[in-house]
Amino acid sequence: MSFAITSISPIDGRYSRQTESLKPVFSEFGLIKNRVKVEILWLIALSNDKEIKELPKFSKQALKYLNNLFLDFSEKDAKAVKEIESKTNHDVKAVEYWLRNQLKKKKLNKVNEFIHFSLTSEDVNNLAYALMLKEGLSTIIVPSIKKISTILKANSKKFAALPMLSRTHGQTASPTTLGKEFGNINSRIERQITQLKNQEILGKINGAVGNFNAHVSAYPKKNWPAFSKSFISSLKLTYNPMTTQIEPHDFIAEIFQNVSRINTILIDLNRDIWGYISLGYFKQKIIKGEIGSSTMPHKVNPIDFENSEGNLGLSNAVLNHLAEKLPLSRWQRDLTDSTVLRNIGVGFSYGLIAYNSCIKGLNKLEVNKSIINEELNQSWEVLAEPIQTVMRKNGIENSYEKLKDITRGKGKISADQIHHFIRNLKISKKDKAYLLELTPQSYIGVAQQLAKKN
Repeated sequence: MSFAITSISPIDGRYSRQTESLKPVFSEFGLIKNRVKVEILWLIALSNDKEIKELPKFSKQALKYLNNLFLDFSEKDAKAVKEIESKTNHDVKAVEYWLRNQLKKKKLNKVNEFIHFSLTSEDVNNLAYALMLKEGLSTIIVPSIKKISTILKANSKKFAALPMLSRTHGQTASPTTLGKEFGNINSRIERQITQLKNQEILGKINGAVGNFNAHVSAYPKKNWPAFSKSFISSLKLTYNPMTTQIEPHDFIAEIFQNVSRINTILIDLNRDIWGYISLGYFKQKIIKGEIGSSTMPHKVNPIDFENSEGNLGLSNAVLNHLAEKLPLSRWQRDLTDSTVLRNIGVGFSYGLIAYNSCIKGLNKLEVNKSIINEELNQSWEVLAEPIQTVMRKNGIENSYEKLKDITRGKGKISADQIHHFIRNLKISKKDKAYLLELTPQSYIGVAQQLAKKN
């Protein structure tokens, strides 16, 4: 086994392999690495500014060294920072001291006083978390969700014309197609993905209470808001000019609520697929060596969808708490967000486990067309809807009530009973011919066209 059997969290234990890709981004290592990146790029930006004459521009050789400090940042480096933190009891200050040591190695320590110049810890932290979110969403979370969307889209087209009985309130209802039902879910997911990709990721770098107090004390004539905006834009983030000591985290809440909505849609998918497996609409590909039950040899359980649903719930529990908590801060700053932010990776990890399980489950599905078709053959009562609609068109009074009398609560209605009723209707020959040709399989409206367009 590649994980520690003593791990408390299944994220780092049982499901460790599934969350491997998130570790470099959302771990303590990822946070420290991005803090180092922000500190170095801020130092370089200051050195490139003509108004800050006390900090000379770095040589090409020095710039290469500085950039490599975060580009080549290693676990060994992170451990060295943590060792400093064990003495300072301050995580961001530990990064500053580590950087001082690294610059000293290259005799660049004359610029040490400009490391962390005019910054508060939150200037570094908010940008580090913003960079982590940007990377994690674009390289791992969104691509994983899009894999599910790709499968749903393919199934929407593949089964666009396959008629299927609908169930509203659990009861037989007007038929749809299997492809249309896949398309319904995919349409919802694609809309949420679009919102997520268009989400602004904000950042601030404006000092202890958001007013550039320290900056102005050193360089009173400099346009610090413009400088800050330029720096944050260089990180491909959106500048937030109005903050207290902290960036208020509203955008993070928006991201988490967006992901939570996607998770909820996928819970809906998992439950529907689970139900259709129970009805026999889907069979599951048998994996050699797998066991469905410790006592019932015949069982092939829908465990992938159950696993996915459970982990989506855990993901939402974490993400929704973060979304509700993070925008709240007493006055200009309290530290309740600091400990909470460290759990971003937890919420996303449960989500990633769920996405992988859902993908695995979808790829194991086999459509049982014979059972789907047989259910339609046993459900001629669903044609009560089109019959009474055509009767209304032909001016027959109490059309709905007449169909209700012969179908509601009567159990299974046969094709012969439906056809007998139609033949006795006083409607146009064209309409009667249409109704007599109609079957539960053909009564699907424009479901096929809608599924193909998805």
